Amino acid sequence: MKIIYNYLSLLTLLLLFNVATTKAQDNGKIRVIMIGAHPDDCDQDGGGTAIVFAKMGYAVKFVSVTNGDAGHQTMKGTALAKRRFAEAQEAGKRFGVTYDVLDNHDGQLLPTLDVRLQIIKKIREWNADVVVAPRPNDYHPDHRYTGVLVQDAAYMVAVPNVAPETPALKKNPVFVYFQDGFKRPNPFRPDIAVDISSVYNQKVHAMDAHESQMYEWLPWIGHYLDQVPQGKTEREKWLGQRSAVKITPDVHAALEKWYGKDKAAQVQNAEAFEICEYGAQPNDEEIRRLFPMLAKKEN
Repeated sequence: MKIIYNYLSLLTLLLLFNVATTKAQDNGKIRVIMIGAHPDDCDQDGGGTAIVFAKMGYAVKFVSVTNGDAGHQTMKGTALAKRRFAEAQEAGKRFGVTYDVLDNHDGQLLPTLDVRLQIIKKIREWNADVVVAPRPNDYHPDHRYTGVLVQDAAYMVAVPNVAPETPALKKNPVFVYFQDGFKRPNPFRPDIAVDISSVYNQKVHAMDAHESQMYEWLPWIGHYLDQVPQGKTEREKWLGQRSAVKITPDVHAALEKWYGKDKAAQVQNAEAFEICEYGAQPNDEEIRRLFPMLAKKEN
């Protein structure tokens, strides 16, 4: 009986702690969680927007669903996972975000109940208003399954009897997808476009923290390792040039919608997002509240 009593007391304390944490987080400011398959995924796809949010005083968390222990041509396993975790923490400091890395193996991710529960807990603990993830039609199975896992969590985050040790959300977050170029079964639709021109250099500097990826693994697997400069300054300049994403006509149209034609014409770098049909379905007014950098339209 004493053991049971102690267990129940501990569970009660944990529940009270979670409730108190949620209340402390409920300060009226938007809370954003970006979920990627690997350490560096959120950085590349949503890092500029994360910086803009952070500079406005909003809380942003990056979550890598795997530990990245397979993404290198010479390193592997625990040593690589430790290196990539350290890189992620440094990148988080440069972005101005919190960076979590889950201990699931890189290249072996599956949309299991166990991992779904991990993601549900992360979204709840962060008390997220906006959840960002990849679409589930990516070339990489880890990316695809991360999209599936977040979709599977979209309804469950509000169900109290699922993962009851972490209090369910009393709101339905808005779920959005990172931009991609895949066309089937349907192309990416830029419902939201964020001007990141003013923070693009900071984004590149933060991505630079992922040395194992930006200057080693990705160039090796992409067959351009011989193009990587040796000097740090030269590397960042090269990374910025290589990482720039062309603003497509449909993304430009979204920029015009949210910023007006004059300002949209001046945008040099942007990140776009598609609203998922799961979760809350915001109208334009709600989108401007959730993405406050869009709140003012010039014309």
